[in-house]
Amino acid sequence: MDSDDEPWGASDDDPVAVGDYYYDCSDGGSGGAGGGGEDEGSDCAGDDYEVREEVASMREKRYAVLSENDIHERQEEAIRRVSSIFSIPRESACILLRQYKWNISKLSDEWFADEERVRHFVGLPTNGAVLPDCQELTCGICFEGYSTSALSSAGCGHLYCHECWEGYISASINDGPGCLSLRCPEPSCTAMVLEETINRLAKDEEKVKYKQFLSCSYVEDNKKIKWCPAPDCTRAVEFLGDENYDVSCMCKFSFCWNCTEETHRPVSCETVSKWILKNSAESENVNWIIANSKPCPKCKRPIEKNHGCMHMTCRPPCKFQFCWLCLGDWSEHGSRTTGGNYACNRYEADKKKGIYDEAEAQRERAKNSLVRYTHYFERWASNQKSRQKAQGDLQKFESELAKLSDILGIPESQLKFIPEAWSQIVECRQVLQWTYAYGYYLDDKAKNDFFVYLQGEAESGLERLHKCAEKDIHAILPKAGETEPLPSLQDFNEFRVKLAGLTSVTRNYFENLVQALEAGLEDVRVTGGQSTSKKKARTASKRKPSAKGKSGRNKKARITIS
Repeated sequence: MDSDDEPWGASDDDPVAVGDYYYDCSDGGSGGAGGGGEDEGSDCAGDDYEVREEVASMREKRYAVLSENDIHERQEEAIRRVSSIFSIPRESACILLRQYKWNISKLSDEWFADEERVRHFVGLPTNGAVLPDCQELTCGICFEGYSTSALSSAGCGHLYCHECWEGYISASINDGPGCLSLRCPEPSCTAMVLEETINRLAKDEEKVKYKQFLSCSYVEDNKKIKWCPAPDCTRAVEFLGDENYDVSCMCKFSFCWNCTEETHRPVSCETVSKWILKNSAESENVNWIIANSKPCPKCKRPIEKNHGCMHMTCRPPCKFQFCWLCLGDWSEHGSRTTGGNYACNRYEADKKKGIYDEAEAQRERAKNSLVRYTHYFERWASNQKSRQKAQGDLQKFESELAKLSDILGIPESQLKFIPEAWSQIVECRQVLQWTYAYGYYLDDKAKNDFFVYLQGEAESGLERLHKCAEKDIHAILPKAGETEPLPSLQDFNEFRVKLAGLTSVTRNYFENLVQALEAGLEDVRVTGGQSTSKKKARTASKRKPSAKGKSGRNKKARITIS
């Protein structure tokens, strides 16, 4: 798998690429090149952290996280803007924006092209209703007589008493967000009920619900904004444009903005949908039944055989006795005629004639399909559990960073490489988790062979990082209840360089892995019956990522497969 261009590996003099940013770690190697000496390790780790902050800032520009206050402010600003430009009341501007899904540009174009048509479409009366000049009028719902002060309309002239209005509005609000498009009770009238009428006639708790529906409509009607799907999170995320849909909310939940499932690179949203459906569907139950059971010859009920002789007895009320191998009546079997209870020469004879070929082939296909699915699902689920555990460890270290700083006598800024490593582990576990869904749907034999190799290298590198962050870290942590001296500064710096180096190497590898898988491993070719790639992948036997390398200045961080 040799080539002149190497996406997986880079020479010692190549800078590390992260997005559109390029950087190197002079004074030592946190990128797997290592560094000898305390000063080198500390400088490199610090520079590496600063660059990651810069890259994170760059990526944040792809989307914006909106709090409830942000959403309310944006909504109010849009209403004020339309009210000012169109010279209409606030309530009318709100109705117009709601009907045009908060698209000010489209609303402006159509309003100034034909205002009357827009008003008619939305249900916004041109002029207020003129009340008849009489002392008492009849409510159009209860048909009781009321004074004009006890009647209201939606601006269309259809008058109803306040009690009837209150019941009408209450029923609509309790039915859900449809109350935002509430129109006059008169069936033939299209006049929209304005927010002013709601605030004047509805109960206090219903006013709160109405405002919540109105606030939610700004997000749910906007094509560029979606709610964070995390439980109990009230924030929304505005997507500003990029093919990468991975976003992270302020609640630290990461998800795909396009399909709102958890982040799933390198697989597509379509693949995620198929995989989730497969995990929850009954198809695998059917496959298991086909692969591990046979129907009773009499009642056709599925029967599983897990041990014992070939003499099977169906459950009551059937109680039919038959041979597991040939499904024949057991009364026709005997130790001499059929070879005994643990063999059936009749079955073998029929099998040679091809009588059971189709049934056996179907059962074998179902069994192979089930085994293959189980292989990928178990590993997908195992990495999911590992990621959840790593998230807990990340939160633990983030919450105890100040305490650890006091114990070790080291500034918090120099301890951030620990939560940074755990954050990388969480991210890589999620990528590795979804590579198993990717592999399950990968049909190309040549690409599959190369994919399995890349996946194995990814697992190996991630396990080294996870082990270092989970177990090796105890060498620098004080043990509870013991009075042993704290680790020396040299020991701390050595561990820092090691963990920061593994973090950088693992991050670079997984970024390249994701890019290659998203591109469909398009460079894989078949030559001489073996799969090869135009890209050169460095194997672990050729180069292992090391936490400490040779000392020296101006060493570049390496992108390696490890």
